[in-house]
Amino acid sequence: MDSELREVFGIPVSELYEAACGPDASPALARAMELRSFLALTEEQVARVRDRVHADMRPDRDMGELSADQLRFDAQWLEAALEARDGYRTALGELLRTMPTLDQRPRPVRMTQLRATTTLAPPAAPAPSRAGAARPRRP
Repeated sequence: MDSELREVFGIPVSELYEAACGPDASPALARAMELRSFLALTEEQVARVRDRVHADMRPDRDMGELSADQLRFDAQWLEAALEARDGYRTALGELLRTMPTLDQRPRPVRMTQLRATTTLAPPAAPAPSRAGAARPRRP
């Protein structure tokens, strides 16, 4: 799925891992790279079991060394690894499918703060010395 990752994020997978570790990494990128790591691990497990079964079944191998129990165990192991692989592929595919394309992603907006400056007009006439003072009550 490396080609899909490159298509969605616009850079090679090796650079995506570096970007995912950066302070500005998006949660989607971090999840995508985590899923890719899990997928790579399960694909390695599938390959190991496949290679072990092929080695056990090679034509020049002594038939007396074959073990039905061992082959059953390998089949169960292979089934589990393939299910995990399919699950990770599905999850990664879904994540990539729901992400906006590069041209649809919002670009960072640089905000500038405007400053308002005003000057107050001088008062028309000076205020009386008792302006705003409470008047005494007359009886």
